[in-house]
Amino acid sequence: MEQTAGQLEIRPALMCQLDEIMEIYSGARKFMAEHGNPTQWPPDYPSEDMTARDIEAGHMYVCMEGEKVRAVFYYHVGKEADYENIWDGRWLDQKPYGVVHRIASEGGIRGAGSFCLTWAWKQCGNLKIDTHRDNVVMQSLLKKLGFRYCGLVRGRDGGERLAFQKGSL
Repeated sequence: MEQTAGQLEIRPALMCQLDEIMEIYSGARKFMAEHGNPTQWPPDYPSEDMTARDIEAGHMYVCMEGEKVRAVFYYHVGKEADYENIWDGRWLDQKPYGVVHRIASEGGIRGAGSFCLTWAWKQCGNLKIDTHRDNVVMQSLLKKLGFRYCGLVRGRDGGERLAFQKGSL
């Protein structure tokens, strides 16, 4: 049964939460496949090794409801190599920005993804994110939250991604 987001809190992820995080990613891959986006995340993405490195680097965050992990995402302030080249558009500005990657929720609660993205934007006031062309669920969420489509970027896998930004306009 799905419920609305209650008292949620963002915290840095801990290594002891790795299994829970990987379960959320597994569920997200299934959700994406069921909603017309079967290729954005292959079966081994995000990998456990990548996720552990993100936790150790302090870039992995969890959205908690009490002691339950409801969502997870990568957040970092700094330049993103994938965003250096954008085509068929341009970024809103060249100010310092934060980046969100690999955001996923466990699916049992509405509003967790929105809560995470709003938190990330409030940390820096200028946020960039990209998503797969087939990920209409994420595209809808980004537009609802005031992100603007800026153009196309190339992901690390070489695939084309839709680039969005929410600046301090």
